[in-house]
Amino acid sequence: MAKSLLNSRLLPLVVLAVIVAIVPLVAPSGFYLRVAALVWTFSLAAMGLTILMGYAGQVSLGHAGFLGIGAYSVALGPEYLGLHPLVSLVLGAALAGLIAWIVGKPILKLKGYYLAIATLGFGMIVSLVITGESDITGGPDGMKVARATLFGLKLSGASTWYWVTAGVMLVGAAIALNIGASPTGRALRALHDSEVAASATGIDVAAKKLNAFVLAAIYGAVAGGLIGLMNGLVTPDIAGFMNSIELVAMVIIGGLGSVFGAVVGAAFLVVLPQALTALHDYEQMVLGLLIMVFMIFLPAGIVPALRKLWTERAA
Repeated sequence: MAKSLLNSRLLPLVVLAVIVAIVPLVAPSGFYLRVAALVWTFSLAAMGLTILMGYAGQVSLGHAGFLGIGAYSVALGPEYLGLHPLVSLVLGAALAGLIAWIVGKPILKLKGYYLAIATLGFGMIVSLVITGESDITGGPDGMKVARATLFGLKLSGASTWYWVTAGVMLVGAAIALNIGASPTGRALRALHDSEVAASATGIDVAAKKLNAFVLAAIYGAVAGGLIGLMNGLVTPDIAGFMNSIELVAMVIIGGLGSVFGAVVGAAFLVVLPQALTALHDYEQMVLGLLIMVFMIFLPAGIVPALRKLWTERAA
């Protein structure tokens, strides 16, 4: 039974659920729960990139643009349309998916560096629109987000948002794991290895790539919306270029194509800067050095490297 669980695709989900249950027991204050909630939200965004980059093999350097769409949806919806913040979150995810479908059709015909630059351009456009339309979005200063309520209860406080973000993250992880084990996931991995070979076996390469891009956009928009609701404020930084780079780094450091790796990578890049604040001026330098060390000695990512070590020891 235990051996079958170890080989099951449900193992990462079980491990994540256990971690989610343990963290509040060992967290000394609400600050740590808030940091953990940020880990869960960025993990969700990274899972979307895992589907796009890890499964389908398509590079995106503008993924933070979808976070910006989701974040500003929960701010603009209640402000200008009188919508409930959670309804705005759902509509923002749908809008991000629609935009990804429209934008993805032409740019996913590109490959390699050209695709990376095209997605980078998309992210820059979203960031510039958010910053430039100051009469609507508040410009560089951002805008406040209305507090959300659920069944009459106000969603506020580190503990509440910890459980909300953890629950959404677990749902997102379950969906990503099921996609990976489904015929769609196998088709995505096939075109990751060779689009020509995948096409020869009857896989609609263009449609599968577009599906992955839309799914990644929805994951990102939901994560952005949760960040906006949790912080009570959104700024254009959430759609910035550096956020896109950090999301890509999370996926690569944790392990490309690994859902659990997306969580590990997000934890690495969210928690470590908090731990390095004592270094002040050297914080970014040390963080960059650690990322370089991981890429040199664990090029496949943390989770695949640990899995390989476990398999070798078991053998």
